Amino acid sequence: MRQSRPLLTASLLAAPLLALAAPAMAQSYDTAPPEDIAVSANVALVSDYRFRGISQTDKEIAIQGGATLSNPQSGLYGGFWASNLAGWGTFGGSNTELDLFGGVIVPVGGGELDAGVVWYMYPGGADTTDFAELYAKLSGTVGPLSLTAGVAYAPPQEALGNVFFTGAAAAAGIPNDPGDKEDNLYLSGDASAGIPTTPVTLKAHIGYSNGNPGLGPNGTSIAPTGEYWDWSLGADVAYKALTFGVAYVDTDISRAESAYLLPNFSALDGGRIDNGTVVFSVSAGF
Repeated sequence: MRQSRPLLTASLLAAPLLALAAPAMAQSYDTAPPEDIAVSANVALVSDYRFRGISQTDKEIAIQGGATLSNPQSGLYGGFWASNLAGWGTFGGSNTELDLFGGVIVPVGGGELDAGVVWYMYPGGADTTDFAELYAKLSGTVGPLSLTAGVAYAPPQEALGNVFFTGAAAAAGIPNDPGDKEDNLYLSGDASAGIPTTPVTLKAHIGYSNGNPGLGPNGTSIAPTGEYWDWSLGADVAYKALTFGVAYVDTDISRAESAYLLPNFSALDGGRIDNGTVVFSVSAGF
């Protein structure tokens, strides 16, 4: 999902692999506890908004939050999630990502299947940046492990097109292939396990992106180098209504692969926005 980008991350492998991502790594579209009609909400402060391993906030902090309306009897849900942006992936306007999502959760064996669609919006930003992505996630438990396998597919859309072949062309605003439409596939595996008698939950995540090889309109693309892996390892600590998280996030994008995307693919301080970093977060659900 650009998911969050979509939980996330937010998004099937042959078998569930590794982790629940921290709020800074992918949007998490959580549904509410069993009630006739229920509303749940979440808010988080993260040291870096990492979407599929790539910083969306120029490696700086982000404030994120969302809400979900659900009907557990039918399994239907819908809601929104938002985050501020900086650097890569900003298109003017409010420099905000707003995700609208809806789906259904159904029991499958001893687990559940969550399927839906998310619409990525950038209010007040440039044209041809919004796009839709379909997702499905299969989750269950194996012993002490909670496992989730996910697939997210964005059909061919201009927002994902290989319009600019290089970062230099995008910076100059001269498209190499105007109007091009491309698709994007993201496979993910997540795992988490609580440590008995403690408030600590260990987690891990691995993801695989396959999209266009260059840059879309305005220097955007949710798979900026075409094909790469992202992963993370971390832990959450629950304290009353708060959850404190820490995770190491990284990708296998090489310096050579990211070089032709410059200057778009670099932070303001000159560093790369795809290299490994430790992400801290504090979140609360209501």
